[in-house]
Amino acid sequence: MKLDKELVAASSVPLVLSILAEGDSYGYAIIQRVRELSGGKIEWTDGMLYPVLHWLEDQRLVHSRWEKSESGRRRKYYSLQPDGRQALAQQKQQWNLVSSTLNQLWRPQHA
Repeated sequence: MKLDKELVAASSVPLVLSILAEGDSYGYAIIQRVRELSGGKIEWTDGMLYPVLHWLEDQRLVHSRWEKSESGRRRKYYSLQPDGRQALAQQKQQWNLVSSTLNQLWRPQHA
């Protein structure tokens, strides 16, 4: 099953904020975490993720810094900021409401 582009876009911010709530991370690791959590059903690309990370940074919801990895390569790590934690709480409320509403509509009706 392939998710609609619109659903992937709509879910990208809460997914990234939630992953960063687990701890600081870098782009490739975020992509891998989404793949892992979705059982391989959500496939993100660099071209989808980095504009989201840059937007979150512009909104001051995340902060980035460069660090050397164990291999010696530099990686840009992202961390959740206090405003990002507040935004995540709002996202959770909104998504829980949507999910609850859809679950009610999709629940099998008993006669």
